[in-house]
Amino acid sequence: MKNNPKIQNPRGTFDILPPKSYTWKHVETTLSKIAEVFGYSPIATPIIEDSKLFTRGVGEGTDIVEKETYTFEDRGGDFISLRPEGTAPICRAYLQNGMHNLPQPIRLYYTGPFFRYDRPQAGRYRQLHQFGSELIGDPSSASDAEIIQLAWNILTSLGIKNIKLLINSIGDSSCRKNYIDQLTKYLNHHIDSLSHKDCINRLKTNPLRILDCKEKSCKNLTQKAPTSVEFLCAECLTHWNQTKSLLSILSIEYTVDTTLVRGLDYYTRTVFEIVPDTAGQQNTLAAGGRYDGLIEQLGGVPTPAIGFAMGIERTIEIMQSQDLLDTPNIAKKLTITHIGEEAFQYAMQLAGVFRDKSIVTIVAPKNRSLKSQLRFANSLLSSHVVIIGESEINNQTLLLRDLNSKKQDELDLQTAINQISK
Repeated sequence: MKNNPKIQNPRGTFDILPPKSYTWKHVETTLSKIAEVFGYSPIATPIIEDSKLFTRGVGEGTDIVEKETYTFEDRGGDFISLRPEGTAPICRAYLQNGMHNLPQPIRLYYTGPFFRYDRPQAGRYRQLHQFGSELIGDPSSASDAEIIQLAWNILTSLGIKNIKLLINSIGDSSCRKNYIDQLTKYLNHHIDSLSHKDCINRLKTNPLRILDCKEKSCKNLTQKAPTSVEFLCAECLTHWNQTKSLLSILSIEYTVDTTLVRGLDYYTRTVFEIVPDTAGQQNTLAAGGRYDGLIEQLGGVPTPAIGFAMGIERTIEIMQSQDLLDTPNIAKKLTITHIGEEAFQYAMQLAGVFRDKSIVTIVAPKNRSLKSQLRFANSLLSSHVVIIGESEINNQTLLLRDLNSKKQDELDLQTAINQISK
């Protein structure tokens, strides 16, 4: 008889198991705390969205929509997509729920899984996890500086070292067309140097994306291409200079990267990335920019906005490479051992008392010897063990053993709680 094949997780996904799950919790908690210190509130949107949200908002010619989005027809005949990014869903929620009627600007942050049908490789998965923040309703360069500062502070608060900020301005609808025309002329003149098949196609559909290509020949070409900063209108240029000035006031060093455009159609003016100061193609830790036209594209009135997202997988990977991840443990963890059925029942009652005092408490398994139960407590990295036998039940006491100091005392319940809680 043939064995059934093992069912495994889909390619490009992974399980988050203890103790690593504690690391994830630590990172996500840190991100949320810092965002809230900046005045941002949590928001959650559905994992599935109407596919039109992404074709209209992210851009039909982007790699995400063309190649990577998980899209399917549901039983009602509607086309649904697993969300590939977070900004468009938040803008949809902002409009649908009347958040434009609230005092502006609105500050929001989110965390959760996103999905892209991409070739799995280091730092790139088909189910990825992101943290992001959005500041909606403020056109000033102060919001650009604030969002960049938030992203910068998050990474440095996690202890990540040797990072750098790359910034650029890609203008807006009033000045970008002229730039794209000049860029297209330049690229057409050097079309033989475009080695990547996608870049040749992008020359007709989205020439700005060619600036984002990592192929060596394309990079050599785009380094000499006209830059968007040269074509900024007066208003965009003022915004650009003010943003750079504010970053200097905040003591955040930056490098102007004129090839930086980001991969989504909705970006305008300021775009940025924070990357490790090391080589590697998939090394962006946080990235974002201004998207003043997106909410209007989704049916709202023109609304200025800016945001960023960061990959939690990549953040944890670089923390690991920089030895920033200690094995997490719970400082106070109690295991209650027991000898006999009556002692087991008493242990179950005591566990509730300890848990009510916020002491992490586990009752050792039944039908094991005391020696086996103590080994079990050690395997859990318990800090303390309570031993209950016939004597302790009769005397209404507990035998408390500190597994760090090896000290053991017979105590009443309240004294035991005080000892463990020290």
